[in-house]
Amino acid sequence: MRCNSSDAASMRAFVVLAAISGLSARAAAPASEQPAATRPPSVLIILPDEWRAQALGCMGNVDVRTPCVDKLASEGLLCRTMFANTPVCCPARAVLMTGRYAHQNGMVANDLRLRDSETTIAEILAARGYRTGFIGKWHLDGGPRMPGFVPPGPRRQGFQFWAANECEHNHFHPSYFRDDPRPIVDNRFESEVWADRALEFLKSTGDAPFFLVVAPGPPHDPYAAPPKYMKMYDPDALSLRPNWVAGTPGGSRRDLAAYYAAITAVDEQVGRIVDALDAGGRRDDTIVVFTSDHGDMLGSHGSILKRKPWEESTRVPGIIRYPARIAAGRTSNALVSHVDLAPTLLALTDAPVPAAMSGSNLADVVLGRDDRGPDAVLFQILVPFDGDRTPLPWRGIRTKTHMYARTKDNAWVLYDLERDPYELHNLIDDPASAALRQKLDAQLAELMARRGDSWKYTWMDKVEDRGRLFRFETFETIEAYRDWARTHPNLAPRD
Repeated sequence: MRCNSSDAASMRAFVVLAAISGLSARAAAPASEQPAATRPPSVLIILPDEWRAQALGCMGNVDVRTPCVDKLASEGLLCRTMFANTPVCCPARAVLMTGRYAHQNGMVANDLRLRDSETTIAEILAARGYRTGFIGKWHLDGGPRMPGFVPPGPRRQGFQFWAANECEHNHFHPSYFRDDPRPIVDNRFESEVWADRALEFLKSTGDAPFFLVVAPGPPHDPYAAPPKYMKMYDPDALSLRPNWVAGTPGGSRRDLAAYYAAITAVDEQVGRIVDALDAGGRRDDTIVVFTSDHGDMLGSHGSILKRKPWEESTRVPGIIRYPARIAAGRTSNALVSHVDLAPTLLALTDAPVPAAMSGSNLADVVLGRDDRGPDAVLFQILVPFDGDRTPLPWRGIRTKTHMYARTKDNAWVLYDLERDPYELHNLIDDPASAALRQKLDAQLAELMARRGDSWKYTWMDKVEDRGRLFRFETFETIEAYRDWARTHPNLAPRD
């Protein structure tokens, strides 16, 4: 890429096979026997944690240095309006992997376990002869986060090559696991560690079609990076978003500078991975996707972290490079969200899309045949979390021109994004916007109904606070946690 950061189970098998009943003879052949000319395209997803769309040079940010990711965008498609349907780690990752909303796949809160009954894109592609790999932060296994070993088998959800931990965020001393419970500790900044493992995967895969996910922890808080990157950013010289509120704990200038430093460190490793991919002769027939699980408020609207309806939380990077079929330098303003990625990538690899997937197949948008996309994006936060000041569950709808969100009992925010792109003027109580509010409320209700969502999928339990879902046991549902808490009153935290 030549960019420089200083310059800028059996039942489970049955479910999978049923989902991919269109398996072709070509895909059934051993991958090593498939000639390159007929080899299906490979897929590489690079998924850093908590990277908001606004923190990219190619999205107009004049401060952050992201030359490698910017170059990737220039070589493919920049989706300017890509969103996280549930902007928090575990639910977002589950939506991305399954192509199903949180209320459908069961990952309604952080630190639940993704159910074995769910079918992931990795399982589908593995059954079609792909070599699959996962590297980095997994965060789909539930239960105690540390030490973070996920054993081979169904809990890896279709991934074969494994160099990962459940959830650690020890950016300077990361540990990970292979196929046994002995941790491997590396005392380097973790994005470099994951890039090394990605290069190992690519080298060992040879000419086989592959599906690889590389999921660095940074720039997720705690915000930090090695000194050479920290020195690139003067907190006092940064441009601040107009909706930034001074004095927000966890959203200071210093926090933003360290966030950008971590981004630049990750960017450099993205360059290494893509360079190795290209040098290995896999450039043209590999679909590279760069996105994130959610954004980060960092003081905008006086708020921090994620789970919010504002653009800094919901909007994520959306870059897709596929030289064989995507013209370089394209941009799109079509609405795309996590739930659409699995069906779209399956379609691009000529794999059948399971009917259970709720997302839209946007292959025509990606290939430039259409730029309309869905009319709106559905957002869901299904539990509260005091830890980042999200007091109530909410639902929202994002159209091309407006953002509207509400809790079960009250309308919350309404923004005209054409006139007010930084969401400075909440129109929710504006008498002149009453008809618009009613229209969007009805559209949200219709979209929820069409996707099988309702307010019954709302829990007021503070299961994400004080480590309730990961300190002691592993749970697949909030109801299972409730049952455990009733029988362990001396262990279950109380507010």
